[in-house]
Amino acid sequence: MSDGKEAVRMKTKDGEEAMPAPALGLHERLGLIGLIEEGARSELEGSPAVADLFDNLWDLVERTITGARIHPLRPEEARNGFGVLEINAETGENLGRLNMLYLKKPIPCYYLVYVEVAPPFRRKGLGRLVLEQFRQFLQEKAAVGLLDNIIPSEDPTYTIYTKQAWEPLEAILGDAAPGGTENFMIYVPSRFRDRNLKEPVLRVVHHLIRKRAAIDMRDNEEMVKHTIAEFRDLYAALLAYFDRELAERRVTPLMRFMFTRYATKLIGFRRRIAGLLGYTGGDSLEQIVLDPAVLSLKTKSYAPPELASEPDLVFGDRALLLRLSEELKRNPARTIEALPNYARPALGAWLEARGASPQDALTIGDFLDLGFDPTRLKELTLDGEPFIFERIQARQLDRIQREKALLERIARVTVGVRVQNARLLVNPPVLAVRDRGNGYVLRRKVGGIHWEEAVEQLQAAAHLRGLNAAVQGDRLILGTVRKALEEAEALVGSGETDLVDHFACFVPWDLELNRPRMVVDFHGSYLESVWLA
Repeated sequence: MSDGKEAVRMKTKDGEEAMPAPALGLHERLGLIGLIEEGARSELEGSPAVADLFDNLWDLVERTITGARIHPLRPEEARNGFGVLEINAETGENLGRLNMLYLKKPIPCYYLVYVEVAPPFRRKGLGRLVLEQFRQFLQEKAAVGLLDNIIPSEDPTYTIYTKQAWEPLEAILGDAAPGGTENFMIYVPSRFRDRNLKEPVLRVVHHLIRKRAAIDMRDNEEMVKHTIAEFRDLYAALLAYFDRELAERRVTPLMRFMFTRYATKLIGFRRRIAGLLGYTGGDSLEQIVLDPAVLSLKTKSYAPPELASEPDLVFGDRALLLRLSEELKRNPARTIEALPNYARPALGAWLEARGASPQDALTIGDFLDLGFDPTRLKELTLDGEPFIFERIQARQLDRIQREKALLERIARVTVGVRVQNARLLVNPPVLAVRDRGNGYVLRRKVGGIHWEEAVEQLQAAAHLRGLNAAVQGDRLILGTVRKALEEAEALVGSGETDLVDHFACFVPWDLELNRPRMVVDFHGSYLESVWLA
């Protein structure tokens, strides 16, 4: 088997072979693939840059999985009872991990917290292999296994558990199973098959319920640590691959694209971990310090030509499509990315503080300083009507199309509906295209901003703090948005609630004056409207 460290060779335009770039290991290569194409590798396999960088990688992946082995961390050495089973290839590369909580009394038990498999290895049988090895591990340790199964029983993949002798918890506890454990499954090793386990298992389950918050906190802490380590490794891989360009101060479109995508992923992760249960910032992302040469790179949010495929209209109003310029139809990504950035309040304040212009090119350092990607939303006017283009990951387009159908259905039954006196409105996508590794979704521009930014402005902008204190605008927005989402959830089927979780809510806002649009009278305050998008 290959050791996963083949030299990377690139060819110049005249066909001469360049000096080999620094070798990258299997794990680094997998990370770079995910960074380039968010898992949609099929469109890129024939492109020169990717073919050279990841030569024969997928054959290596297949061979690696067949040789995977699992190494247990001894439970007595785990902190607070938490342990990890790491899945490693014969080459030593880490392919995934299994986090668990060990309980010694009243009966030896391992509670499976979660299984993580690297995206390129999914749908290749590795999940089944992990569970199989975990079952063998439980047999060897003579311990009961417990897990909270989120897969519904009617799903075909549910049998991945039942085929390996996992049973619903009710098989042991019957009617005594406490609330909140409906999805729990249990594995009983042969040593305990003839023993009455009802009382000890019930005690274990009650203990797990009491520790649920602590388990979630510990789970979050470990995931943050692991993800930060992944970001550091991926950054090192990028530095290794672009070592020559950085040393020669030679900027290429591919380099700009790769570091921009890295920065946007880093920003997204930084925004999300702040709200994790139990996360206190101890594993700060500030430990990831980017080189000044990287920070000064001008951003590039779409793939360079060597990674491009033909533009594809995913869905859209044909009449609206005819109103788009011919250049946008031929080169969607390049044309859309050249449009003005959406003038959101946070961007305006940042530009004003630096004396910068909206037309100034932004760098990767600017992205990190802002804390968001201001180029993700672009403004477009068609025949005097304002629209917004949103850049998303190409793999999210299928979900967006399902959201479109759901939002249109909700719109038909919410005419005249109000939530906390605010009109409930819907703003579904009207068109979507795929180009240069991205999806671009078109919506009509509404007279509002995302509710989270509205709350941030009310709490942080100097000219809005007094208003917020007087009318408690932040609480009003939170309450209205919560009611709007509850109204939407009540209108959808059981299999569509996951789509509601992805809905964005916008509240009315005067962008020129940077202040909320709300009605204030003797009877109280309320928003004029709220949009689901």
